[in-house]
Amino acid sequence: MSLIVNCPTCGATVEWAEKNAARPFCSERCKLIDLGAWASESYRVATDEDVSAAETSSASISTRSSD
Repeated sequence: MSLIVNCPTCGATVEWAEKNAARPFCSERCKLIDLGAWASESYRVATDEDVSAAETSSASISTRSSD
């Protein structure tokens, strides 16, 4: 029995098997679209600095709204 997953790019169902060289993607095209998104920095991995900056900006917004 094979594992069935959804393609991260288009959402199509994909069989997770060795015969699918693009796994977890449904095709080479979806694989390259995802690679392009990483290369253009559309995706980012959050760092501690990103989290603290978001907390600081939301804190300053809530401080202003309570005035």
